[in-house]
Amino acid sequence: MKKIYVCSRLAGDIENNIEKAKGYARFVVKECGAIPIAPHIYFTQFLDDNLPEDRAFGTMAGLMLLSDCDELWYFGDSVSQGMVREIIAAKEQGIPVRYVSDTEIDQIKTENGGNQYEMEQEVH
Repeated sequence: MKKIYVCSRLAGDIENNIEKAKGYARFVVKECGAIPIAPHIYFTQFLDDNLPEDRAFGTMAGLMLLSDCDELWYFGDSVSQGMVREIIAAKEQGIPVRYVSDTEIDQIKTENGGNQYEMEQEVH
């Protein structure tokens, strides 16, 4: 099974951006059948992105996880400096990089009859 590195904005509106990242990870699982690697969701549970030493550790650890991934997909309507760093690292390691727009996600969901995850939650 493929491992997809989920690259999306964290800085700025951190709470909202984490929620968006969760949706992107859900998309990778439900619509693509791959394993999402989204360190910015995980590391923010115990690291404070506002502390330089925590951010530095999270960035370094995320790049280490990237090296184990089959592809990097980046999401969202803007690319942050942290995302650029991850995209460059992926290209340097020969890891394929793909942009997935919110429009593409919506189109795939529509073609597949809606987001399967949300439909499953309604049933249970």
